[in-house]
Amino acid sequence: MTKAHDLGKKAEKLAASYLQNSGYTLLAKNYRYLKAEVDLIVQKENTLVAVEVKARTIGFVLSPDQAVSPKKIKLLVEAVDHFVQSRELDVEVRFDLITYVFDGTHWEQNHITDAFYPFG
Repeated sequence: MTKAHDLGKKAEKLAASYLQNSGYTLLAKNYRYLKAEVDLIVQKENTLVAVEVKARTIGFVLSPDQAVSPKKIKLLVEAVDHFVQSRELDVEVRFDLITYVFDGTHWEQNHITDAFYPFG
């Protein structure tokens, strides 16, 4: 595995732990549908949250929250729609972004709720 892959997997574990400690129920990790992958799908009360996790090392030119392209958003929306429809869930849906910056010793976390909207 590459360093970037390892960094991403560690960030996903940190995000899952953080969300569960914040009262969310983890429904799926790395949920795949067609060409999309949703890092984490969690639920709290009647809100299903699709979470994109981004991790970078300090000094990386592109900030983690700038790394979600319109194409990626479209794929995430399709995957989450499939997840909800296939399970016949009656929930509100929200898209969050959790970013991590690793400086070699410490992880800096930022949880952005309603990070983007499906159509706009």
